[in-house]
Amino acid sequence: MSKVILVACVSKKLDHAAPAAELYRSPWFRKARRYAELTGGRWSILSAKYGLVTPDEVIEPYDATLRRAPVHERRRWAQRVVEQLTPLIDPAQDEIVVLAGKAYRETMVARLVDLGYVVSVPMEGLGIGQQLRWLNRAIEELRNRTTARQAQAKG
Repeated sequence: MSKVILVACVSKKLDHAAPAAELYRSPWFRKARRYAELTGGRWSILSAKYGLVTPDEVIEPYDATLRRAPVHERRRWAQRVVEQLTPLIDPAQDEIVVLAGKAYRETMVARLVDLGYVVSVPMEGLGIGQQLRWLNRAIEELRNRTTARQAQAKG
């Protein structure tokens, strides 16, 4: 099964339009992006304003979050993301890995599971410091696997 990583947006952004992968500037986002890139799978960003955004999609900076949004707005956002995501993935071949807080994932994950998708939330319940440590360990593990594969290929 291939992984499709969904990384939450963050409040710290550049002050000008940029590819989404470069727009978000927090240490957490940079680590989550690195993790997503090292998995070798596809990844996208969960934007409070734009919904599902590809890493190379150029977007304007914005000031929006789902954390303070009313429940009906979070539900509408989640439906939008599910509608954007489902044509791009196959429930028989893709596992969705969500790196996002509760406000971003609560309704979205339930809808995806109801549609038959395999969804994991590896950092669920972790505080920000714990998430950063989890990402550091996961990145190191992925780097070690890559190094081992390269060494084995050289044989």
